[in-house]
Amino acid sequence: MLTIPKELPAGFEAYGRSTDFTPDNLPARLQAAHSTKAGTWGLLHVLEGKILYQLEAPFEGEQLAAAGEKIVIESEVPHRVKFVERGRFFVEFYRKAELTPG
Repeated sequence: MLTIPKELPAGFEAYGRSTDFTPDNLPARLQAAHSTKAGTWGLLHVLEGKILYQLEAPFEGEQLAAAGEKIVIESEVPHRVKFVERGRFFVEFYRKAELTPG
């Protein structure tokens, strides 16, 4: 059984960020099963309220996060998010750092 990671893999760096989402602008596609593309991990930052992050079959697991907490989103693992309490969050996207020729 897959568990939700507690931290990003070593050697990954941020390369992008979503807009801030609220219950009023959270797209339906994020509330339904979806996943990141191959090689992309996410870090969901809860700014206000509470979010429920749920893995989709064949995986099992969920994590409740409140303001100030983060949820690690593993590459290509189907999941969905929903507000449990009104608030705001964003997702930061990560990929393996490129080696710089030295």
